[in-house]
Order: sequence, then C-alpha cells, then structure tokens
Amino acid sequence: MAADKWPSRPIKLVVPFPAGGNTDAVARLAGDYMQTALGGVSIVVENQAGAGGIIGTEAVAKATPDGYTLCMCSIGPITIAPATQSLRFDPLKDLAPISLVSTNPLVLVVHPSVRANSAQELIALAQAEPDRLNHSSAGIGALTFFSAELFKAKAGIKLTHVPYRGGAQATMAVVAGDVHLTFANMADALGQLEGGRVRALGVTTATRSPAAPDVPTLAEQGISGYATESWNALFAPKHTPQPIINRLAAVASEMAKDAVLQERMHSFVSVALASSPDAFDRMLRKESAQWASLVKEIGLK
Repeated sequence: MAADKWPSRPIKLVVPFPAGGNTDAVARLAGDYMQTALGGVSIVVENQAGAGGIIGTEAVAKATPDGYTLCMCSIGPITIAPATQSLRFDPLKDLAPISLVSTNPLVLVVHPSVRANSAQELIALAQAEPDRLNHSSAGIGALTFFSAELFKAKAGIKLTHVPYRGGAQATMAVVAGDVHLTFANMADALGQLEGGRVRALGVTTATRSPAAPDVPTLAEQGISGYATESWNALFAPKHTPQPIINRLAAVASEMAKDAVLQERMHSFVSVALASSPDAFDRMLRKESAQWASLVKEIGLK
C-alpha cells in the first residue's frame, strides 16, 4: 500500500479504557489534530474498555494492518500486564509502536503527620520502624503499586501495601490519614497538594514536572536510576506498512509542538511529547524488562 493513497476512509482510534479518563481525553485531542493533519479524514474514537485496558489493546493487535485501526494505548496493557499475567497477545511482537503522545508523572505524597520532608527522611523513618509505614495503591499490578515496589527495592525498605479500587481512592486514603503514603498520579494529587492535605516528597519522572516544579525527583534525592511515569501512545497492528507508520510518527512529532494542544494537555496535568518509532520501541523493551525483573525480585504471583 502506497502511503500517498492512505488514508482514503475513516480511521478508528481505539481507546482501551472508558470515556472520561486521561487516555480518552488525550485520544480525543490527538484525534482532532490528526484529522486535520491527515487531510480531513475522519478519526473515530472508539472506547473498548475492559480488563485494565487489555481487551481493547488486544483487539487492535489482532486488527487488519492497513492503517485504519490504531490504538491510543497506555503503559498498563503494554509493559506491565505481560510481567504479571498471561496474555493472548504479545504487545512487543503484535503491535507496531508509532510514537509517545503524552506522559503523566506520579508523585510520592505523605500524610502531614508523617515525620519526613524528603525521600531520604522517609527512608530513614522506614528503616527505624520496619513495617510500621503503609502505602496505598490502585491495586496489585497498577503503576501506583509498581512505583512503590520499585522505590522499596531501590531503597531497601519495607512498607505495608494497602490496595484500593483506583488511584483517586488511594490518594484520598492518604488525605484521610488511613494510610501514610502513596505514589499518586499527579492529576489526583495536585489539588490535595495545593490544599496542604498531603505533602509531596518527590516526583517519579527523570526530570521535574511542570505541574510541580519545586518538587525534586526521587533520582535527585539519591534513588539512583529511579524513573516511572504513566504514558499514552499511538500504536498500530504489526505489519502495518512502514510508510503509514512513518507518516503517523511525523504527525505525532508536529502535534507535540502545537502550543494549543500543549496547553490543553497541561490542563489535565499531561505533558505532550513525541518519539520516533525506533526510539519508542527501545523504551518499551527497556521498560518491559524493568517490570519483569521487579516482579521476579519481589516474588509477585
């Protein structure tokens, strides 16, 4: 298929999560931009939710590789799920990575009663009182869970895990004082931080977050090599013609530079960005290996 003959009909952009969430919001912004950039072709956003994003992601992996079915996929089904469960598809083999579209930092927050004002002070507190501190998450297998497990592994400390039904609930548990700390999505934590109901000790990304520029990264505070973040990205079924992949990657690159789109992303604490297909593929493989190694290290069943 020649790239100059594509697209000639509507493109389906699958969101493997319910409407109204972060991935859905990013997909609708991206869909509007892509629609114009691809000459006015319709981009139809379709929510195929279920199993933490696995159902919709699998549907795209098994779709016809003709450039008319794409996915706005996220970290969970792509790099975390393969480390924690058996899937009926292999994200690294059955999907063609196109480009990152947005990232979302997590932030380590504690209840104001916790006697720590930095990551190192929290580590010292956990070492002095093993197993006393507990942390909430959106459940075993969620990025909020693995971000805490990676922190515990790198810091050599123990924290008791208390799972909740979602990230917002896990953050509110810290606000209420039911648990001591959590690794929260910045979008869930920002209002609580501004209201002084929780205290931020560090962001999980490799660089500081524009949403909270005064909060240092965990890596800055001596947690060497620590970096986790939620992301949304464009994928196509494997064997989609390379000219189509390249054209979509070029559109994603221009989209990341669009000032209006950047501002709209910022309104829900997302950062617009892009990456080449090759660079994105390398990132995915590195991230997948990190989670697989961590699952083995902590003995997660």
